[in-house]
Order: sequence, then structure tokens, then C-alpha cells
Amino acid sequence: MMAGTQIRSIEPGDDATLATIIRTVLEEFGANKPGTVYYDRETDHLYDLFSQTSRSAYQVAVQEGKIVGGAGVFPTPGLPEGTCELVKMYLLPEARGKGVGKALIQQAFSLAKDLGYHSMYLETMPELRTAIGMYEKMGFSYLTGPKGCSGHNGCDIWMERNL
Repeated sequence: MMAGTQIRSIEPGDDATLATIIRTVLEEFGANKPGTVYYDRETDHLYDLFSQTSRSAYQVAVQEGKIVGGAGVFPTPGLPEGTCELVKMYLLPEARGKGVGKALIQQAFSLAKDLGYHSMYLETMPELRTAIGMYEKMGFSYLTGPKGCSGHNGCDIWMERNL
């Protein structure tokens, strides 16, 4: 990971910056479509969302004082017992290809284990090809259909990994 990059827990003042990052990245890849986090009300209130349960966590990547992305672990309703979802994993272009995404995912694995999960699930879409390649390298396997009730029917790629 690039020197000068820190990963820390989300803070109340991070919401607007993170919402902008998420929506900007989805627009960049043409994935700003209905049924995705682009339209979720919670995207504007991530600190509150991740503060609602002790079984969730959101980590923010900061480079030279600037938030460049983040990723969360969340107990999505309807997932099997012991399974969490990797959610809202987005990075600005300047943070890609430098190990930041890998570090965020490794941190998510560690947090998920600490929170008592044994499996991590995610949903994505073909437009996010680079992210899919990273998920494959991080040990995620493809599923034939969705799990849980994320409400993101715009996602049609589902993956899971044992922790």
C-alpha cells in the first residue's frame, strides 16, 4: 500500500465525501443505475448506518489527509447465520492499483472475523470489472444467485468467501 495511506474507522464528518466517492465511481463505470447503492438513502448517511449495529464496521482509506475510498462489513438482512456482506467498497482513481483496495478487503476480513462471521458475501455488476478481478484474487468465488435481502436488484454478480 502506498506510503502515507491510512485506514481508519468512519467518522460522522465522512458521510458527504464518501457518498460523493461512491456515486462518482458508479458514474465513471456507467453503473449508476436503479437497484444499486447509487440510489440508496443510506449512501448519504453511512456513519449512522454502521452505528446501528455492533456487528458492522466501515473503514475509510485516507491518503495525505484526503479520503480516497472505503469498505464496510454489514449484517445484511436475510443472509445465513455467520455471513456478512462486504458493502460500499469504492476507491477513487488515484487510489487504485496501489494496494489500497487489497488493504481495505484484508481489514474487512479481519473485522468480520472479530465480529464472529465465518463467511463474507458481496454483490457487484459487470461494469465494475477491475473490482471483480480483485475479488477473485482475494479468494471470492462466484454464486449462481443472490443471498439475503440487500435490495440491490441492479447487481447481477454474487460472490462469497470463507473467512
